[in-house]
Amino acid sequence: MVQLCFVLDLRSLVPPLLRDIKQSLLQLANFYAISSSSSSHARKSVTLGDKIGLCYVFKNRLSSSDELAVAYNPVGNFNLRDFHHAVNNLPYDAFLADIDSISDLMISNVLSERVLYSWQGKDIERKVIVITSTLPEDIDSIVQKSLMDAADKCVSVDFAVFQQKSIHLTDTRENINNFRRCISHLDNCSVQTYIPDFRVFHSLVKRWLLILKDDMEEPLLARLIFKDNLFDSVNHIFCNLFAPVNPITNIFTQCRTCRCHGIPLGDAEKNFSRLSCSVTGCNLETCDVMENSVQLGEKNILFLPSFYNSLKPLQISLPINITVTERINLTSLDEGLIIGASFVVIPSSYHPIETTSDDGDQSDLNVQLFRGLSSFLHSMNQGLICSSNCDLETMAEAPYHCYYILQPSDTGPMLMRGQKKSFEFLIIN
Repeated sequence: MVQLCFVLDLRSLVPPLLRDIKQSLLQLANFYAISSSSSSHARKSVTLGDKIGLCYVFKNRLSSSDELAVAYNPVGNFNLRDFHHAVNNLPYDAFLADIDSISDLMISNVLSERVLYSWQGKDIERKVIVITSTLPEDIDSIVQKSLMDAADKCVSVDFAVFQQKSIHLTDTRENINNFRRCISHLDNCSVQTYIPDFRVFHSLVKRWLLILKDDMEEPLLARLIFKDNLFDSVNHIFCNLFAPVNPITNIFTQCRTCRCHGIPLGDAEKNFSRLSCSVTGCNLETCDVMENSVQLGEKNILFLPSFYNSLKPLQISLPINITVTERINLTSLDEGLIIGASFVVIPSSYHPIETTSDDGDQSDLNVQLFRGLSSFLHSMNQGLICSSNCDLETMAEAPYHCYYILQPSDTGPMLMRGQKKSFEFLIIN
């Protein structure tokens, strides 16, 4: 389990910047709230664990002292309404216009039994994200010890610094560099600087969501099958597929309906009684029942052709077979044909490939083949056309072939993008 704790230094955040940060936190909460229903796995519970905490630092105008307040305490199940209320109530008037630098981010107060360590669970991974516009020039021994102790408790601390246009920008950069040097020996700490921009906030929300979802669902295991052998007698590569956004869940439920009124007959099946129309009460024979119906929501019924095979849940524990058919020049790819789900594809390190070769250890051959393939495709500016009888968008077996384009990158991972249910790519022989 991974838990995020956001610490906002309201003293340094100008109101427009704070507004954007609050909006990002609300988006994160919304995406996280729907992640339980959009998971590709069948979940045992509809409840969602509380994995987001929110604190803020402000200056008490009466005592003129810096204080830490907990806006949202993650205990029990995640409550979207309460989190929205906590974020919306963050004060805009806590910004100090005359502040040049700060001496304390109150991080020691966060890394304590009164705050972070009092939250549910002991043996869980936690990440503290400090959002500020300035950093202290150095840190004292108390903060040093708190950060070192945090590492022993599986706690990492990220300092997200949003740089503002200011006459003191040079001094701010110098403080950041000095602060980096002070924590350079701590492996669990990092400093990242950002420019306040909507693209940056969008990227951060996606990054934070991936952290929250990292332990919620396992990746899809797929097997890329090639026409020719890649090495020795090996013609396949095992891969893990990660959805960069929340996938569309299959909300179609198979049901039987009466031909006279088109009303589902599910209740009769549960009672093991004869099927009967709920309107007329008459018993129904086999010819009076429509077997190929699906229910969408509570009221909508779709009547499918008789040859339609009902959607079968995808067995996530088994690898999804994806056949590589052809190569394609990416410069000739029509982006208008790309629709549906996209997946980040990385090699699976838990499925070593056995070969007949005696040339050393082949335990990492799967990873080597994947990286070699990605590097080759990237150098040639080409992608792979793949097909499967599994619709990765609805996570169900399909009565047709689904086509995907696999695109390489210069960093290793590849991207699998959905395509129309027909072979419409320009093929390079």
